[in-house]
Amino acid sequence: MKKVIASVLSVAMVAAIAAGCNDTKPTATETQPGTEPVETSDGETTAETEPTETEKETMTLGTGSEHINLWSFTNEVPNMVNKYISLHPEFGEKYTVDVTIIATTNGAYQPALDAALAAGGQDAPDLYTAEAAFVLKYTQGSASQFAATYKELGIDVDAKIKEAAIAPYTIDIGSRNGEVVGLGYQATGGAMIYRASIAQEVFGTDDPAKIEEIFGSGSQSWDKFWEAADKLKAAGYPIVSGDGDIWHSVENSASSGWVVDGQLNIAPEREAFLDMSKKLHDEGLSNLSSDWQPAWFADMNGTSEHNAFCFFGPAWLLNYSMHDNVGGNFADGEGTNGDWRVCAPPVGFYWGGTYLIANKDTDNKEGVKEFIEWVTLDSSDTGLQYFWANGTMVDGEVGTKDCVSSGTVMAKSNGEVEICGGQNIFPAFIKGNEYASGKCMTEYDEKINSYWRDAVNMYSNGECDRDAAIAQFTQNVNDNLSF
Repeated sequence: MKKVIASVLSVAMVAAIAAGCNDTKPTATETQPGTEPVETSDGETTAETEPTETEKETMTLGTGSEHINLWSFTNEVPNMVNKYISLHPEFGEKYTVDVTIIATTNGAYQPALDAALAAGGQDAPDLYTAEAAFVLKYTQGSASQFAATYKELGIDVDAKIKEAAIAPYTIDIGSRNGEVVGLGYQATGGAMIYRASIAQEVFGTDDPAKIEEIFGSGSQSWDKFWEAADKLKAAGYPIVSGDGDIWHSVENSASSGWVVDGQLNIAPEREAFLDMSKKLHDEGLSNLSSDWQPAWFADMNGTSEHNAFCFFGPAWLLNYSMHDNVGGNFADGEGTNGDWRVCAPPVGFYWGGTYLIANKDTDNKEGVKEFIEWVTLDSSDTGLQYFWANGTMVDGEVGTKDCVSSGTVMAKSNGEVEICGGQNIFPAFIKGNEYASGKCMTEYDEKINSYWRDAVNMYSNGECDRDAAIAQFTQNVNDNLSF
């Protein structure tokens, strides 16, 4: 059987390929440059949602007599354990961290994790990770009863959150009945990522502050976006590559979730996406591309017939997906590297992220608490998030500078990146994190989103009318989820 190295592609990319549809829910970004890859599958990855067997990799970190079981769907958090042991060798002398990695790309992770949590005992996970697409199941939903509150671990949560200026939307997502049970380390609040050269040509400026004014950043309104779209169209530029570029902004800024009091609910903001997608399609305001497809990447590297002006996404979209597809340096006439800028979006949203959760029945509460606090709430210069933000996970190397959940850390970190012509991207993403909300999520979002995107595509492509699209969506949800 062929071995698949999960860290070759960003996890976001792998998830997108496996999902096979426009609506993908990326996880945290790929391993920081310089870390060692870990094989996470014994066979080819597939698009199956019900795997026939669980494929996993295991390893042990540390040499201590006390054991902590860590379950994850990538090697990202295990690599953090290695980093923590290098900084705190006494942790590795006291604990052995037994790692189980099961990739999400073949649908195996959640069923295996659920079974291990339900079985309990010494082999149960003490610490486990969950991705934004399904994290509510473990923080607020059907599997949330296994989670310990951070306060129960002995963490001074309220004080640490305030000190670190943790992104509010992550607290929304990670709280059960007002108590934090899971937090992330990477912030995935979104920004508007735009072409500086096109901005100069059409708007007479590429200054992020000026572009924010033109687009109504933080207004929670799309009015100025459509005004700008008309100006861009007149100059020959579609505002976005495809409707997927604004979908996550719409999805995660809704006033209510897909399920309310046990019934399917279509928030007005999400229903409006039908008309937004149709407008982009009928008025020639996009290139009609689909996420993760060649035409989408062509707009990143500037090889479309009519290059799109902007994308909407978190830092991982810029740092990994776009960075790997810009096609050369804009100044040399080879691609778009250096020609991108970021500013706060008109409507706040987030896209993806990984959360750390502790088992309430762990026998090693002290060790679990120590590691979780270092990863999710430590805003010092020796906390995980400072290394992550500054690309210094590996001593002596500067890797990818990624956004983190601590606004305190980003405010004191160097966010200057080459792809954006040396712009410090962190201020825009700090605003994006502040604008985002996690209050419209449900544990059923991943499936319901896919049915909604199918219905929207049918409508925008002229295959059915608006009412028929909604009826088809409602029927699909009812048939498959009984709502």
